[in-house]
Amino acid sequence: FEYKSKIIGFLEKKIGAEVLDVGTFSKQSVDYPKFAHLVAQEVLAGADFGILICGSGNGVSMAANKHKGVRAAICWSLEITKLARQHNNANIISIPARFLSYKKSTELIKIFLTEPFEGGRHKRRVDKI
Repeated sequence: FEYKSKIIGFLEKKIGAEVLDVGTFSKQSVDYPKFAHLVAQEVLAGADFGILICGSGNGVSMAANKHKGVRAAICWSLEITKLARQHNNANIISIPARFLSYKKSTELIKIFLTEPFEGGRHKRRVDKI
């Protein structure tokens, strides 16, 4: 929860992004698929991108990827993050918070928000997902 709050502050103050926070709203343990589904629904409804924060990033990505049109990518390095956008046109970044510092996470989010999709042969492949 604290990690998320800091990232929201980064997005609003440093990036100038408008953030819709769909939860969670406390430090209490939650059933994460609920929130992954909410983020996926917002992306499908027109949000530019979604951000999921989880211990490993796996469970939330699995849940979000159940939605047709969602391409949630677990991102842990600069290269993986760039490729998620360039080649896979990922529309949700999943941050494995147990394994990344806040600083590293904000670097990856910044790349995710700005890296363009290359299209071409990658579009053909993405269309098959």
